[in-house]
Amino acid sequence: MYVKVTTSGPRRYVQLLESFRDSNGRVKKRTVATLGRLDHLRDDLDCVIDGLLKVAGRETSNSSSAPIGAASLSFESARALGNVWVLTQLWKDIGFSNLRKVFRRTKHTIDVEALIRLMVFNRLCDPDSKLGVLRWVQTVALPDVQLEAVSHQHLLRAMDALMDHQAAVDSVVADSLRPLMNSDLSLAFYDMTTIRAAGLSELEGDVRHYGMAKEGLIARQFMLGVVQTAEGLPIYHEVFDGNTAEAKTLLPILKVVLERFPQLKRLVLVADRGLLSLDNLEELRKIKLPNGHGLEFILAVPGRRYNEFVQLLEPLQQRFTEASTEVTAEVPWNGLRLVVAHDPKTAFEQRQKRQSKMDELQALANAWVGKLDEQDQGAKKRGRKLSDSGAKARFYHEVKEHHLGNIIKVDLKGELFNYRVDEQALKLAQLMDGKLLVVSNVADLKPEEIMTRYKSLADIERGFKVLKSELEIGPVYHRLPERIRAHACICFMALIVHRIMRQRLKEGEAGISPERALQTLKRIQHHRVSINGSDPMSGVGTISPEDAKVFKALKVNLPSQINPVTLL
Repeated sequence: MYVKVTTSGPRRYVQLLESFRDSNGRVKKRTVATLGRLDHLRDDLDCVIDGLLKVAGRETSNSSSAPIGAASLSFESARALGNVWVLTQLWKDIGFSNLRKVFRRTKHTIDVEALIRLMVFNRLCDPDSKLGVLRWVQTVALPDVQLEAVSHQHLLRAMDALMDHQAAVDSVVADSLRPLMNSDLSLAFYDMTTIRAAGLSELEGDVRHYGMAKEGLIARQFMLGVVQTAEGLPIYHEVFDGNTAEAKTLLPILKVVLERFPQLKRLVLVADRGLLSLDNLEELRKIKLPNGHGLEFILAVPGRRYNEFVQLLEPLQQRFTEASTEVTAEVPWNGLRLVVAHDPKTAFEQRQKRQSKMDELQALANAWVGKLDEQDQGAKKRGRKLSDSGAKARFYHEVKEHHLGNIIKVDLKGELFNYRVDEQALKLAQLMDGKLLVVSNVADLKPEEIMTRYKSLADIERGFKVLKSELEIGPVYHRLPERIRAHACICFMALIVHRIMRQRLKEGEAGISPERALQTLKRIQHHRVSINGSDPMSGVGTISPEDAKVFKALKVNLPSQINPVTLL
């Protein structure tokens, strides 16, 4: 129950209201009593309060020697409102609230949609473990939600329900995203990242496997593939085993995307180096959109395959050498367009860096050769004696550490420590300095435009950064494969909300990031106060003009009276 001031013409009236749920579970409000005009009550406020206390059978201010304000007000702990209010409105705007229809038709006794929403909001506001979610929810006032006796098991059951009805959930997410996509020309950026997974247990169907992480370390992990539009909107994700080859994930991902978004009239796929293979190219050429239009693609060539294009690039090298700024050229290759971008500044830096490393390694090798020669001549020095086999092993390790194994060849089979510089490999490396190669079948874009489209792929990397840093998707401590997939799904929905926030803040010229916006709005709190032990009244803290600008940029109405979450 709470107090509300309503306006009727020039007059303002004070009413007592309460919230309730109708037969369909919708939250509604009804008037308990009208206390009168506000301007009249100001003079007789004490009388009104005494009257309400008498009806309730409680002590009035006249029956006590103490003033009404003395030790008669009881304040509950304030809860953050502004951040979760914004997220709730965005949740509804996007259409994620339709998840309630999915789970309403099931036999679950818990409010699955509310629990999923809770976990998504926690990722955005204060990412924590599932136990941490229970602690966090006690500090916020979630609008339109009544959660009673929430436990860790309830959250896990909600995650299980998310996977049990994955097809219906995916359909809701797709329906929510379709209006936000451009159907005429949709650029789809696809990339993968690795997510650390904890635990040593082995399970049937486990997605946690040891593989090479993006950080360059061998780690237990799973792989996450994400498809994103040119506007930075994530539209699809998939979890793969931690040791899956990236090239094998491309075709299954594309099949699902085309099924989920049949309204696309044209689709240009942009993907990074690890996804190019001859098999992929042949299969990609066969893919057709629902309207019969062929799939178009822009794929980067992996550096390990640059040697296949030497003969094609050598005639262009003179033009590249004379360039002072980045230049772009193209040559035909296997019925496709091979587009090459050459940056003279990058080429110079790469060549200088390589030569510096080679000079260091050669100086080290010469020092060891000198020491070995002195030892052979009978010279005795303090310290450990150097052997030819030891020098070979140490030098080979140093060469590999500097990624120069294809240029500096260490003779591991010979009796004596020896190495050579492969001049042909060095020449090839110098030829490829500063170059970026992409393969495409897009016919109506200039080489410069194709390269620009590919470079936009960096935006999806920023999405991965958000997942790993702001949303803290990993390390994952779940064991069960379906729980891991549910966790990834929750983080993916959080990423969608984050990117939509980012887009609206940018369009609204708010000059603030989604993270900073949520931290700022967190200061807007929901308060509850009880007078002389009566039912508490609630209200929302003051909203500053700066906060109001953020609400406006996000296209969200200012907070009003809410029913806070209840935890028992």
